[in-house]
Amino acid sequence: MDNELTALGIIFTEFYYWLTVVLMFLIHVGFCMYEVGASRHKNHMHTLMKNTMLIPLVTITFFFFGWWIYFAFPNGPGITGGIETALWAEPWSELMGPHMGGAPVSEALTADDTAGWARINGVFWAAFLLFSWTAASIVSGSVIERIKSTGFWILAVGIGSVWWIIDASWGWHSAGWMVQKLGYHDAYASGVIHAIAGGYALGILFILGPRIGKFAADGTPRNIGPRNPWLVTIGLFLIYTGFWGFYVACNVPMWDVQAGDGVFFSATNIYLAPTTLSGITVNFLMSLSGGLLMGYIISKGDAFWTYSSGLAGIIAASAGNDLYHPIQAMFIAALGVIFMYKLHYWVEQKFKIDDAVGAVAVHGYAGCFGVFIAGIFLWGYPSSPDASFATITPWGQFIGAVIMFWVLGFIPGWVTAKILNGFGMLRIPREIELAGLDVGANAANYADEQAIIDAERSAIGRAAGSD
Repeated sequence: MDNELTALGIIFTEFYYWLTVVLMFLIHVGFCMYEVGASRHKNHMHTLMKNTMLIPLVTITFFFFGWWIYFAFPNGPGITGGIETALWAEPWSELMGPHMGGAPVSEALTADDTAGWARINGVFWAAFLLFSWTAASIVSGSVIERIKSTGFWILAVGIGSVWWIIDASWGWHSAGWMVQKLGYHDAYASGVIHAIAGGYALGILFILGPRIGKFAADGTPRNIGPRNPWLVTIGLFLIYTGFWGFYVACNVPMWDVQAGDGVFFSATNIYLAPTTLSGITVNFLMSLSGGLLMGYIISKGDAFWTYSSGLAGIIAASAGNDLYHPIQAMFIAALGVIFMYKLHYWVEQKFKIDDAVGAVAVHGYAGCFGVFIAGIFLWGYPSSPDASFATITPWGQFIGAVIMFWVLGFIPGWVTAKILNGFGMLRIPREIELAGLDVGANAANYADEQAIIDAERSAIGRAAGSD
């Protein structure tokens, strides 16, 4: 009977993570629609293909080295130890392919390895991969209408398969050094996904520069609003929907949380501390609602910022939404929206940063706010089930936010963009930006279309003449 229950638990966990991947796929559908809706018609196809092609590029690179990084580097740069062995995450491992959990073929693997990872490895890898797509798509929206596709794809691989997965290994892994030493707590990735992606995008934008016409001669920013509000609306609602999968993928569905003192199964957060799906469901909806309401108020009913603020509200509360009371989640979301909205316009005016969809604000500023505010509201709570780890504190969360946004986000984004710019691989030429990136990328097709139009007009003229 025990074996049957164990098998049932394994199969349920496998299906659980598979379902989160299906839901999270909607995040990327939403990002594609959202970015196309925010861009001008002359740039639609370029915007769409730029974001679409990060899927295969990040997927392949994440398979070859991204997944291994998560398990190999929880100790940081020699802070709590060296590089860890992660045989099941090596791309050539038998556990990276179909495996039923029997005896290992490789002498390097043990029976415990195959029993533990055979069914979970692929779906767990896929859940993290969809996080990678999300991180890259956050950056994608901020740089639309003036970045070269090749340059963006290199940047996407950097954030999707290297930098965010390093920060996850440090601050999300159950043995991560930031959890151990700083008491870092970020249950639903305010910092681990959103703050780092926002910081990375900001670093790129400092080098990339604004779109032509964004700023007047006196430096006053002009509003380049979305060209298709319906696509933006539907895209953001799909992102909300996909975020259910995002939240659930940050949990473990069934885990014995008694640590050897009897048996008690519960859902857990990413750190294997007990939580409930019921609790995070209420908090998700309350933080979404707090964000939407405050976005509507502070933007005076602007649709673009209202919908974006719903997402920012979720992100601002995500670090502690496994432990917050729902009323706390609602107010934290509202405060996070005020913070990110005000900071967005201050940075835009002060540094002439053109963040086309407000991604740095919605994800980066709200994410940093969420990490830090969790240190205040959860001060003294255990960061992990391991009693030897540091507890949650405001200073530990503040240092964590700095590491996420600046150390692993802004600096790598700025440096990579600087190198790409030096090789002429970052910014679209001025004349192509003026004409439209679709025309520049598909000049032959547009020439054919014009020739067809001219031929049709000539045929109509000849027919009219013969009459």
